Amino acid sequence: MKALLIVDIQNDFLPGGSLEVLSGDQIIQVINSLQSKYDLVIATQDWHPATHKSFASQHIERQVFDRINLNGIDQILWPDHCVQGTRGAQLADGLDQARIEAIFRKGIEPSIDSYSGFFDNDRLRNTGLHGYLRDRSVTEVHVCGLAADFCVHFTAMDALSLGYKTVVLSKATKTINREEYLAKKQAFIHAGGLFV
Repeated sequence: MKALLIVDIQNDFLPGGSLEVLSGDQIIQVINSLQSKYDLVIATQDWHPATHKSFASQHIERQVFDRINLNGIDQILWPDHCVQGTRGAQLADGLDQARIEAIFRKGIEPSIDSYSGFFDNDRLRNTGLHGYLRDRSVTEVHVCGLAADFCVHFTAMDALSLGYKTVVLSKATKTINREEYLAKKQAFIHAGGLFV
């Protein structure tokens, strides 16, 4: 079975959001039009506590986009975003949710970030997504959403490492940093992933 993974189409990543991805809203209709082509549609959702340590606001004398060592992992400090229960954390109003069978939340543990829809950044905690896909006999995943160079990339890389044929739908994603995206794209292709 083939599944569509919709990554983090949330208000805080759209224009006007606290961690806006430039033109992120432009892919919503593309994603909506793709959904009927898949046997299974799944979404992920950043779901941070207000005290999440990836937020610059939680570190004295640190600025947004500074890099720190957080429990042995390189961590970019982000603006507060996708805080549990806020409008910014909600899936975008324009996203058709009728075919979304399940939503997997990530970034819940305050002391570690979670870019991937499968695991936190230290791979200590899984979201349950892999088990869900395995139970549904999924062998191939197509990944779209926000942002290509972070949560889409790490979700796609973990899907590959777990044995799924993995495709990133380039017309249904946007990047934060194009240069970083190009380097990560090459790593994904080298690992056996496909871009269409």
